[in-house]
Amino acid sequence: MPLPPIRDDLRTAQPYVTAPFPSPARPLAHLNNNESPRPPAGRHLTALRAAAARALATANRYPDTGLVALRTALAGYAGHGVRADMVWPGNGSNETLLHLLQAYGGPGRTALSFGPTYSMHRRIAAITGTRWAQADRGADFGLSPEVAGAEIDRHRPDVVFVCAPNNPTGTPLDPATLDVVLRTAPGLVVLDEAYVEFSAAGSRAGLLARHPGLVIARTMSKAFGIAGVRVGFLLASPGLLAPLRVVALPYHMSTLTVSVALAVLEHAEESLAHVPGILAERERLRGALAGSGHAVAPSDTNFLFFDTGADSSAVAAGLAARGVLVRDLGHAGWLRVSVGSPEENDVFLKVLKEIGTIGGSSCPSV
Repeated sequence: MPLPPIRDDLRTAQPYVTAPFPSPARPLAHLNNNESPRPPAGRHLTALRAAAARALATANRYPDTGLVALRTALAGYAGHGVRADMVWPGNGSNETLLHLLQAYGGPGRTALSFGPTYSMHRRIAAITGTRWAQADRGADFGLSPEVAGAEIDRHRPDVVFVCAPNNPTGTPLDPATLDVVLRTAPGLVVLDEAYVEFSAAGSRAGLLARHPGLVIARTMSKAFGIAGVRVGFLLASPGLLAPLRVVALPYHMSTLTVSVALAVLEHAEESLAHVPGILAERERLRGALAGSGHAVAPSDTNFLFFDTGADSSAVAAGLAARGVLVRDLGHAGWLRVSVGSPEENDVFLKVLKEIGTIGGSSCPSV
């Protein structure tokens, strides 16, 4: 019997995959996913192993559906008066955003964002049948209050996505722009703070008390260095989060995941001790790229968006062939490179120089 037809709106959709690396089998510089360049080590690793052992000792039982311990720990980490009932955790922030659009998006509703920006917001909208509208950022990749306000007035979206700072450009969010978005958006405002631990601006979680339609998305995949564990969370008012318990599957986070996340949060200072080093490497990398003639967008993150001055897809392929992975996001001429270890960054700069790209004057001014 023939297979049943897929949903019409998914017929041309493609799965989300990271770029394969043709050679060598083990990349020399893994700089395409904005992960921490160092795995847990020392006392930190010992604590995580002990947490995993405790979880496995009760693996025959289902986990706590209320996730009380994790929500309490995340609230304590978030600060700004956040309470446990203002936290919704999940297996990465993408899952929590899927829950959000399952509850507040869907057919007949619209989500608005400003590109170039995080591609998963659009993908989650598509999965949930939410109409997607995207406006352009400025030539410097910034988002002005005027553009944000005009596009919100034009589309009257049910959900507005804004990254603070922005991915893939690294651009900080102007406080005046956020103020306009919060005042003019007719529905939810999702502020994606995936990279906030690297940001000089810090979290805007203090705004939650004054803006009941604000949702802040956070992750432990970046600065905390546990991308493989998959932990993210939303911060919002209890009433806004309540419907997410309806759409989420029961027991959606494993005891193992929760236990490891709790151990990381218990040792948060040690978990985040590498952040100053990442920021120092970011500035070294920025200086080296600029010194080689590449325009580099302002960054408040653990990555840089730079102008190759050439066919960016060809440059990315050339780097990958030499064992250096970066991200080509389809913005002509530009690539995103994560800040890796000093050794990885040196390999990237060396191979980029061998390829021979120089920043081009025809690309946006940054």
